[in-house]
Amino acid sequence: MADQSNIQSAASKSIRPFRSSEEYLEAMKEDLAEWFNTLYELDVQPDTFLESLETGCALCQHANNVTRSAGDFQRRHPAAAARMRVPRREVVFQARNVAPGSFVARDNVSNFIQWCRQDLGIQDVLMFETNDLVLKKNEKNFVLCLLEVARRGAKFGMLAPMLIQMEEEIEEEMRDPTAPGAHREGRAPRNRALGSAGGGGQRLALCDLRNLDELVREILGCCTCPSQFPMVKVSEGKYKVGDSNALIFVRVLRSHVMVRVGGGWDTLEHYLDKHDPCRCASLSHRLPPARPQAFSPQKAAASPSTLRRAEPPCPGDRDRDRDRDRRLPVPGGCPPPSGIPKPSAGAVLPPRGPAHGSGSPCRSPGGALR
Repeated sequence: MADQSNIQSAASKSIRPFRSSEEYLEAMKEDLAEWFNTLYELDVQPDTFLESLETGCALCQHANNVTRSAGDFQRRHPAAAARMRVPRREVVFQARNVAPGSFVARDNVSNFIQWCRQDLGIQDVLMFETNDLVLKKNEKNFVLCLLEVARRGAKFGMLAPMLIQMEEEIEEEMRDPTAPGAHREGRAPRNRALGSAGGGGQRLALCDLRNLDELVREILGCCTCPSQFPMVKVSEGKYKVGDSNALIFVRVLRSHVMVRVGGGWDTLEHYLDKHDPCRCASLSHRLPPARPQAFSPQKAAASPSTLRRAEPPCPGDRDRDRDRDRRLPVPGGCPPPSGIPKPSAGAVLPPRGPAHGSGSPCRSPGGALR
């Protein structure tokens, strides 16, 4: 049963101090931090999630626990294991006196990544690189990879994070929509039936859904338009949204209202930011205005010479260009006027001064005729 303080906190924090596009990562880190702390009695905090795991020790330890749980599962359920990818290789790693950012820490992280790729077969789109964790460059992929590792371990009966447990509830409800209270009681038959030494019998407490509709209405109420984005409740934790009446599953994860989208999760606020036309327009209004341009934009990037040609010519340049055009013969055209003497061969003309009557400080690129 949900703690009432969690429900009130979720309602009061429907608009978080960080952007909604980052909130789903915060929710996942909170879930994974609690999961790691429950499994290994650690003190991982969401704010320092990457720093707590950057040595790779806890990651490699968990990889070996998944391998052992998979072996136990294979011995008890050989028929089911034959249809699954079962890891068999344990990860060799250094567990003592590992300094963050050191070569040993990088080696531990690299060994964990290799195990994820080769033994679990995790797709590249969900993988991260060593520098992503050590240098904290790609937090999103690191979090998604750990969720996928937890998802694979749950299939072998290990304790799963709350997000994975909620996925199992939704899948159970989709398989048998008439099952009474499948999602209300927070059941996950797969974990309970296949519990193993890696976490059999353990379950993280799930929030009930009795007050979920209140939280959904609270978030929808942030829009003050006369015609709000349609979101109709079908049953507990199930809604139809938009003009297309798309069906979505909604759950409460601590202080976050989460939406099951595709193969992952998103917060309800970020989901509405992407699908509610009113919220999309308000987000675009908050973007900084574009800097005014002094010239019309071109399809291709303008080169420096193009920019110079776009500038207005100096008055002195126009006078000199007219004098040069009168002085130089045009190939195949008329000769220069008779009043202007033709320079002799080899003669060097003195440099021209600035044109009279021109107040422009511009100068000609060269003083001699070509």
